[in-house]
Amino acid sequence: MFNYKIVCLDLDGTVYKGVEPIPEAVAFIHELQRRGIEPFYITNNASMSRLEIKNKLQGFGIQTEETYIYTSGMAAAHYVKRDFPNAKVYVIGTQSLRNELTEAGLTLTEQGSDAVVMGIDKGITYDKLAQACLEVRSGAKLIATNPDHAFPSHQGLLPGNGAFVRLVEYSTETQAIFCGKPSSIMLELIQSATGVTKEDMVLIGDNSKTDLLAGINYEIATIHVNSGVDRPETIRQQAIPVTHFVEKLTDLL
Repeated sequence: MFNYKIVCLDLDGTVYKGVEPIPEAVAFIHELQRRGIEPFYITNNASMSRLEIKNKLQGFGIQTEETYIYTSGMAAAHYVKRDFPNAKVYVIGTQSLRNELTEAGLTLTEQGSDAVVMGIDKGITYDKLAQACLEVRSGAKLIATNPDHAFPSHQGLLPGNGAFVRLVEYSTETQAIFCGKPSSIMLELIQSATGVTKEDMVLIGDNSKTDLLAGINYEIATIHVNSGVDRPETIRQQAIPVTHFVEKLTDLL
């Protein structure tokens, strides 16, 4: 475990569940830091800013800096700015997602967009979804922060951004471009920022369709922890080539 230079940790279902920390994950992170390994936190949650996530982690006793936090909102902003640098963007999502897009130099609009960017919006309405469909039918690219159909909380599994994106896809007969995991955009950004080789990287998560598939697609080591969405027996039955399985993160110590 400690031969890896870059440890990429999923958050929801791996480090915490909603407002509740996972004690074994907190202990694991403290031991990594004690050994001089500062983990990166990669999340498909685009509803929070990096500062908000930093503060949330600090509330659980985990000290980190914003430079170690990568969100799917950040990935979406990077993707749109790279491939559609002058795009006007219609957004469904939180103010944090809007901020990521404007900080990347993109212009937001309520009509006549070149791209629709969808992130989780707990104030979602029919009118917002209808406008997204109208924009896509008028030629706007459909881009989503993540495909998560559900996310773990202290209440149980709740509807994720992917569930709402599927509605727009189905209505417009258009396939969305997803920027969060299993896309490798966040991993590419981390590798570019650190200059390490893929052999020096490991990704740890609970979701085989997002976290683990991102690592597998990027050809780095992956570790499944049995604390969130997927059970290890299901992953094994599907023959998904995960590198290691653990019940809890302290098993890696």
